[in-house]
Amino acid sequence: MAYVGTYSSPPVDTPPGKVDLPPGNGRGIHLFRVDRATGALSPAGVFPLGTSPNCLAFNSAGTRLYSTNATDLVANGTSGTISAFAVNRTDGQLTLLNTVSSGGVGPTYLSVHPAGKHVLVANYAGGTVAVFPLLPDGRLGPARDIRKNAGAVGPKRAASAPPGSFAVSGHDFPHPHMIEADAAGRFVVSADLGLDLIHVWKFDASSGALTPNEPAAVAFPPGDGPRHFAFHPKGGWLYSLQEEGSTITLFDYDAGRGRLTARQTLSSLPPGFAGSSFASEIRVSPDGRFVYAANRLHDAIAFFAVGRDGTLTFVGEEWTRGDYPRSFNFDPTGRFLYSCNQRADAVTVFRVDAATGGLAFTGHYAPVGNPSVIEFLDLAPGT
Repeated sequence: MAYVGTYSSPPVDTPPGKVDLPPGNGRGIHLFRVDRATGALSPAGVFPLGTSPNCLAFNSAGTRLYSTNATDLVANGTSGTISAFAVNRTDGQLTLLNTVSSGGVGPTYLSVHPAGKHVLVANYAGGTVAVFPLLPDGRLGPARDIRKNAGAVGPKRAASAPPGSFAVSGHDFPHPHMIEADAAGRFVVSADLGLDLIHVWKFDASSGALTPNEPAAVAFPPGDGPRHFAFHPKGGWLYSLQEEGSTITLFDYDAGRGRLTARQTLSSLPPGFAGSSFASEIRVSPDGRFVYAANRLHDAIAFFAVGRDGTLTFVGEEWTRGDYPRSFNFDPTGRFLYSCNQRADAVTVFRVDAATGGLAFTGHYAPVGNPSVIEFLDLAPGT
């Protein structure tokens, strides 16, 4: 099964100006059956939500799904919400369990801690990161810890931007864009686009508390805007994608101390590119041999070979067959890649060449209004 989160029409009583999102064409969380042979998606229902469930994450057992709700405001418009769903393991359908305040406006990302007892949330418009306990039945409890980022914001123009770029994004105040724990769960990493920082937090697995690590953050060139990052399966490397700088930075990751050391930076775009582009998503192939990065406006996914020391070499790119790829993901086998083309209202499917990293369009489009994210769930593992 595939689950696609979307930007959907907000409630009519949403206070104006609180969330920087236009009304969306999505209907909520769209469900699809996945053809294992061709990668094609067949509609399997919609869980209707008018609150822009723009990020989704499963627990490790695949029995619960969690979503950010970017336009759902509570607490007098000072916070968005996140929701928990039960997953029917027979047909993949969803049942809403509960919804709680996200601890800040405009939640844009969430992930489940490896121990399975907490959910981590980044509130882009509110400038906060938050930790939520998971109750025994999978529902969300009230936030255990909320941290508000502070510091000097970067300039509107990125220091590392391509020639002729007019890419201007979120350098007006702090904007946490992603949060995720390392594999061991001892440290939590969060990217702040507005501050041009990646924060590293010590994580208390019993209380859910975040404590700044030493050092507490690593800095990027002014205005580059770290957006998303991906750990390599080996665990010793982290790749960060900068939205406005359109760069990828390789960090050596010391899992014992939670420390990041930058070792390589290169463009997420092809050689010779000029003009404006907004980098969006970065992922490592399941086998660890390639890194993929999406570039919006340029509307292509670039792929890079991973060297023995983790360094990247540009190999090529593939047009997404749609406008503004906000994110992409691999199916559980790693044989197919799915691009969520936000402004084209479609998810497109590509076959992955395991030897070269190349992408070949399958010819399959799945119509979805303003797709934001796609996640997969195997209802019959091993088949």
